[in-house]
Amino acid sequence: MHQHTHGPNKDLITRMSKVIGHANSVKVMIENNRDCSEILIQIAAVRSALNKVGKLLLDDHISHCVLEVIEKDSSEKDEILNDLKDAIDKFVR
Repeated sequence: MHQHTHGPNKDLITRMSKVIGHANSVKVMIENNRDCSEILIQIAAVRSALNKVGKLLLDDHISHCVLEVIEKDSSEKDEILNDLKDAIDKFVR
């Protein structure tokens, strides 16, 4: 199995921290019986922010992990491409 050669991405970690904080704010809004339309708007914002994290991670995965395996002409090529297709399929659902 392919091993990651780059460290954690500070931008992704920062973005995820913001998503978590925003999601907790939505929970508080629900606990405080805030207006449903306001809560739905905030849920959409959380979903959008999480999708952005996913897109950045996918781009990083393709640019580093997938490209690295393909350039090495490794026996892992088919496996990593199949894993990528599976990940994309699950991400866009």
